[in-house]
Amino acid sequence: MGSLPPSLDLPPPPSKNPQHERVSETTLFNLFKAQQGHLNYFFQNLDLSQALSFTETLLNSRGTIFFSGVGKSGFVANKISQTLVSLGIRSAFLSPLDALHGDIGALSATDILVLFSKSGSTEELLRLIPCARAKGVYLISVTSVPNNALANACDMNVHLPLERELCPFDLAPVTSTAIQMVFGDTVAIALMGARNLTKDQYAANHPAGRIGKSLIFKVKDVMKKQDELPVCKEGDLIMEQLVELTRKGCGCLLVIDEEYHLLGTFTDGDLRRTLKASGEAIFKLTVGEMCNRKPRTIGPDAMAVEAMQKMESPPSAVQFLPVIDRQNTLIGIVTLHGLVSAGL
Repeated sequence: MGSLPPSLDLPPPPSKNPQHERVSETTLFNLFKAQQGHLNYFFQNLDLSQALSFTETLLNSRGTIFFSGVGKSGFVANKISQTLVSLGIRSAFLSPLDALHGDIGALSATDILVLFSKSGSTEELLRLIPCARAKGVYLISVTSVPNNALANACDMNVHLPLERELCPFDLAPVTSTAIQMVFGDTVAIALMGARNLTKDQYAANHPAGRIGKSLIFKVKDVMKKQDELPVCKEGDLIMEQLVELTRKGCGCLLVIDEEYHLLGTFTDGDLRRTLKASGEAIFKLTVGEMCNRKPRTIGPDAMAVEAMQKMESPPSAVQFLPVIDRQNTLIGIVTLHGLVSAGL
């Protein structure tokens, strides 16, 4: 592959001090291996009975499951809460600072408050405990340092075994937050399974995302119909249908009979091939003579993601699918562009 012209050469990424600050492949590999070892230590030493008690407590909750934490542990707590919400479980993040300035009013005696802290000595969380207990909340601490103040003050404690931080000073919370995230997300999936959450239920909680759209949207939700359809009759001359072929933006003509039954399709690719093969004779050819009589089709109640899969299937990909009912009546067209525009 040739090099780009000088005017198109891309500049190198910005570098503060390229001569003296380097990360070797060996260094990076060793760090990943070390982090793997620290994570394995967590898996090998986690008390599953504690994890199970924690999971069952959340599963049996009659109220809202609140999560709280400070700093990096707070970010993890917030993320885990959002994961539970996406699974249809009542959950929220409670800022320990805001809680002491009014937000604690959201707590009730049926709720659970889960406090994430590596050390178990976070002052903001320790100040929150007596106030939350006065509301009748069930308190759970998730910590990594044994015999800490937070664990002693809560109704339940889950110990997350931490060998050490990956940080060379054993200070930056990069391994402790990783195991917090792994623990919380794994428990979330356990709750998902115990509640028998279906794909449709999960999709209903993600209607704007690609996941939800792929599980919710049907062909009839994204297809063009009625006046948007580029239709013609099989006896129409090809050259008289060029405007219809181009102006509807589908890249094809849908050939129908008087009862709107689909007879075939004629694409802009068919036009180019016919012109190359027939030359001036194309002026006398009808659409019916050159159309594809066996096009791929799909029904209106099929999932939109199935339409995309059908377009991309062998022997060659297509850009559209006519939509027909059980009587082979044309009711719409779904295009690849339309599916992509819909976020699929």
